[in-house]
Amino acid sequence: MSLLENEILKLRALERDDLDLLFSVENNSAYWEVSDTLAPFSRDVLLRYIENAHLDLFEAKQLRLVITRTSDKCVLGLIDLYDFNPHHKRAGIGILILNQFKRNGYASKALDLFLNYVFGHLDLHQIYANIPVKNHASLSLFQTKNFEEVGIQKEWIRKKGAFEHVALYQKINPNH
Repeated sequence: MSLLENEILKLRALERDDLDLLFSVENNSAYWEVSDTLAPFSRDVLLRYIENAHLDLFEAKQLRLVITRTSDKCVLGLIDLYDFNPHHKRAGIGILILNQFKRNGYASKALDLFLNYVFGHLDLHQIYANIPVKNHASLSLFQTKNFEEVGIQKEWIRKKGAFEHVALYQKINPNH
């Protein structure tokens, strides 16, 4: 098994066949407040994104992997590393499990794989997550992985005309 795979999940690079997945996720306005998206993306733009996904992390400063089930290669969601800063050895993390696969433990297992990768292989010093305080499932997930709440960004995102607080969670590499 590879570094990004276990008996249940595999985290793999984006492929051209993922265009429909990206199109549906990136154009779902329910996710826009956490991704700072203001308008839909065209298929052409997303196809170019996929075609450039091979760029080195040090060049692109981000990495998006597809979460798949090992047994049948079913796509379950996406996991992102963003705002990668090689000098300070830190990055942000985001995870999205498709609605029909939520509450099956996939986010937890994907996060375990990803943390082993970013701390072990990439040797990051820290990783952080910005989580809306009303997203109880995500807060619980990151808390169970020993992320520490280090602050609240007040009225940080706007959702349906109202501003919401966002919690900043951080995890320091236990091997540093």
